[in-house]
Amino acid sequence: MRTCLCAILFVLAAPLPAHAQSADLVLCDRLAADPSDPDKPADVKGVTEIAAADIATAIKFCKQAAPSSRRAMFELGRAYAANRQTTDAAAAWRRAADKGSSAAMVELGVLYATGSGVAKDEAQARKLLERAAQAGNPRGVSNLAALGGTGAAPADPARARELLGKAAETNAEAQYQLGLMLSNGAGGEKDDVAARALFEKAAAQNHPGALERMGAFAQEGRGGPKDKDAAKAYYERAAALGDEDAKKALERLRCPYAIKDKQGKLVTTLCF
Repeated sequence: MRTCLCAILFVLAAPLPAHAQSADLVLCDRLAADPSDPDKPADVKGVTEIAAADIATAIKFCKQAAPSSRRAMFELGRAYAANRQTTDAAAAWRRAADKGSSAAMVELGVLYATGSGVAKDEAQARKLLERAAQAGNPRGVSNLAALGGTGAAPADPARARELLGKAAETNAEAQYQLGLMLSNGAGGEKDDVAARALFEKAAAQNHPGALERMGAFAQEGRGGPKDKDAAKAYYERAAALGDEDAKKALERLRCPYAIKDKQGKLVTTLCF
């Protein structure tokens, strides 16, 4: 009877580590998921920046989830980076990239391009960003275009547009990035109408940057009708998701008039 009871207890206890691991990943996602990470599940919102009060907790749970999840390993890198542990962030992103995380490839590529926490190596940066771009990661495409070519070779924004165009069929981040290129005339003709349409698609998926851009386009009447009420609504949605530019835009809407002295220095603003 004793042996049987022990066996039953063992069977009941066996699944617990798996449940604990799953709980770790849920908490890791909640605190440190990147909204633009292609590995992120659709039901996970993600955060643009990890809140200072959440960093230690994010490191704890992401570290526990990381051995069995490349997404958690990438998120652990984000938590380390938020804590200014750049060397640890690079190590986590390297492990996640080795497991196929295109988001980690992008972050690691940026570190190599800038020499932050690792020795500056543009060739390695290019290699990582190309892998991310080939995997369909929009930030890999846009960062690769920004990096430019090796040596004297120029950047190829036209190629970046082409790659983003393919990813933009289904991906909100790609829609946003391509919209930026079209609105700035990078890699081809400037097209505010097409840019606005892309921002609108991404905004419908609650992309913070696209919501902010839709607010700006609606406020200025770029690529479509001018609508101050719609602009404010877009800004409010973006600000609720943490977009700092949207928060500033809302403040400008609230306080539109600036009073300056004879030297041109700001004295006060009139708010409504």
